[in-house]
Amino acid sequence: MKQRLLFLGPPGAGKGTQAERLCASHGLMHLSTGDLLRAEVAASSPLGQEAAAVMNRGELVSDDLVLAIVEKQLNTQSGGWLLDGFPRTVIQAEALEQLLEQLKQPIQAVVLLELNDAVLIERLLSRGRADDNETVIRHRLEVYREKTAPLIDHYRHQGLLETVEAHGSIEAITSSIEAVLS
Repeated sequence: MKQRLLFLGPPGAGKGTQAERLCASHGLMHLSTGDLLRAEVAASSPLGQEAAAVMNRGELVSDDLVLAIVEKQLNTQSGGWLLDGFPRTVIQAEALEQLLEQLKQPIQAVVLLELNDAVLIERLLSRGRADDNETVIRHRLEVYREKTAPLIDHYRHQGLLETVEAHGSIEAITSSIEAVLS
């Protein structure tokens, strides 16, 4: 199975859940930028306070900040990894590709988890996070479509994109992901 992976998809598509399952069963390091940022917020560090203000508006944290967090994690990693939540824009993708080239760890596959908006909104509201209310969720979906969706074409053009329908049981979705990564 491919060992250097990137997950794409709208908020609520199950990227985190699937990443945890795949990483646990295949010994990959799970790099969830959302979790790393939330840890900073929970610690109330200056960085966390800045990130909290941005995330509570449903906006994206700066490229430099997220790329620095990712680089720090990848510098400690000798095996496979799965990036979940970054990059979110083509500019970030290009910066990440330069970093990965320097580290000699290029992406081997990009998995796009697709799901319709009604299911996404329902899933996100059921998580009960402070930053998940319907107004913020709709804004996050708009931001996703505007900023992140162009990544789909970016990675398709590179021949790295694999699409998986993220509807159904967690186990069935995991099986679909493993099938496209074999």
